Amino acid sequence: MLSPRRTKFRKQHRGRLKGISSRGNCISFGKFALQALEPAWITARQIEAGRRAITRYARRGGKLWIRIYPDKPITMRPAETRMGSGKGSTEYWASVTKPGRIIYEISGVSANVARAAMAMASYKMPMHTRVISKIDDF
Repeated sequence: MLSPRRTKFRKQHRGRLKGISSRGNCISFGKFALQALEPAWITARQIEAGRRAITRYARRGGKLWIRIYPDKPITMRPAETRMGSGKGSTEYWASVTKPGRIIYEISGVSANVARAAMAMASYKMPMHTRVISKIDDF
């Protein structure tokens, strides 16, 4: 699974998921892409599950690009712990994804295969997504 080798700070604030994606919202590499329609945190496990679904459906044909990276540490406190005593330890890594952000891109496969593979990956995502193509996006 994806996770940063090292970070400047071990823990981060939660932040707010407002606004639309101003970067990473256009198809840059492939012909077809999966685009987020809602704001969400996507965990490293969900990114990997989507990648596996696409590569299995496409039968390792074509080229796949993952356009998001989980660089936000999500912390959790142990169960049945009293209030106070600081922030919990890092449990997993997540990517902050706003509406309009491209998650995956694929090329080198037919349109039907690409759309079906992206649909399989969209079932693994924690928000609504849509499949777009280079022809639709100017």
